[in-house]
Amino acid sequence: MKNKTTTWAIDPLHSEVLFKIKHLVISTVTGSFNKFEGRAVSQGEGFDDAKVYFSIDVASIDTNQAQRDQHLREGDFFSADLYPKITFESTSFVNKGGNEFKMAGNLTMKGVTKPVELNVEYGGSQRSLQGVVKHGFEVTGIINRKEFGMAWNVVTDAGNLGLGEDIKLVANIQVSELVEEMKPAAAN
Repeated sequence: MKNKTTTWAIDPLHSEVLFKIKHLVISTVTGSFNKFEGRAVSQGEGFDDAKVYFSIDVASIDTNQAQRDQHLREGDFFSADLYPKITFESTSFVNKGGNEFKMAGNLTMKGVTKPVELNVEYGGSQRSLQGVVKHGFEVTGIINRKEFGMAWNVVTDAGNLGLGEDIKLVANIQVSELVEEMKPAAAN
């Protein structure tokens, strides 16, 4: 018997995509992307070897500071007018034991595609009040922004860089089964 293929859609109301970067070497600035979408396709029970697809609307960046957000949308960083989406497509999703997975894939940001490896913690499943089965995940990882063409920086009076190169990613994701509406049968 063939394993059932299930497509899971991200629930944007119960998910978030955050990033953190060092500022002046002494503190951390946190931001988020408010518009994103994605899905996972699994075979049979569980999420072993699932295929994950994810897309982020760059213009939705939010660091709680409008002037900084505008600078991030411009050419020094994301060039949102030329590259409006950040995308990710997994190449592997492997259980490392218990609720821990390792997800590898191709991340495309600012027109540059690089392989990345992310940690995934499976939080479990629960049936919603509407009877829909939901699954929760926390995805974490670190990417180097310079590898994606974001090299802009400033040097402080003490000779330190104003911004760190590594970006910490944290995505708390909830998915539910994608059920396409039944289409009426064609009349004979």
